[in-house]
Amino acid sequence: MNKYKLLALDLDDTLLDKNLRLPESSRRAVELARQAGVRVTLATGRMFRSALPYARELAVEDYLITYQGALVKHAVTGEVLLHRPVPLEPALEVIDKVNRYGYHINIYLDDNLYVAKHTKESELYTRISRIPMEEVGDLIAFLRERRQAPTKVLVVAREELLDELAAEVKPVFGDRLHITKSKPHFLEFSHPQGNKGDALAAIAGHYGVEWEEVIAVGDSYNDIEMIEFAGLGVAVGNARAEIRDRADFVCRSNEECGVAEVVEKFILG
Repeated sequence: MNKYKLLALDLDDTLLDKNLRLPESSRRAVELARQAGVRVTLATGRMFRSALPYARELAVEDYLITYQGALVKHAVTGEVLLHRPVPLEPALEVIDKVNRYGYHINIYLDDNLYVAKHTKESELYTRISRIPMEEVGDLIAFLRERRQAPTKVLVVAREELLDELAAEVKPVFGDRLHITKSKPHFLEFSHPQGNKGDALAAIAGHYGVEWEEVIAVGDSYNDIEMIEFAGLGVAVGNARAEIRDRADFVCRSNEECGVAEVVEKFILG
């Protein structure tokens, strides 16, 4: 009898190929995992509405971990298991600090995406997410008028600039915010418990699944918490060395359909 009951899969650079498509062998592997009685969830930094088409393509009919874990919402019923937005005041502080550098910022409210203005960075993000964004001008004024905490705040810039920014702001915000990179050029600010590990723990708890019965597969810094939470934490071969070092197992790369290898070895094998 298979010991694993829950499989959490990152999307970008893990399940998806470089063209943001689902390889047929990975799609088939997810289907076989479900047929073997394993619940499958997608665990992504993407918006819910950006992740949902992939869930439908995979016939995943369960809770999805989105926004790095800040929103866990059912793919079919729309039921929200948890929503942990960034508290409004820290969000405003982040935006004010980042504005001084002139970096591009995304904010997210009610599964909609807002920017101060359209930039080359916003065009890049739109190509990846396939979600339109609304230009609203001053983001601080916009949030104050809405009086609503954003689900997350994302900054887009060159990696070396984001690394410098992260080193500056982490001591300032301490445990008030979770700060991580999802891609080399995306720095994400979320609720302290708005991470994939806490979200995966919530789904496991909801279904009475023990951590030892969970597999999590990812590639980036925002996957570390779920890789460390899971009984079997897996990094794809294209992950950076510091991510692979945290994993219990390193599978093939996303281009080589590493997720299929995980399913074959640990669920079907």
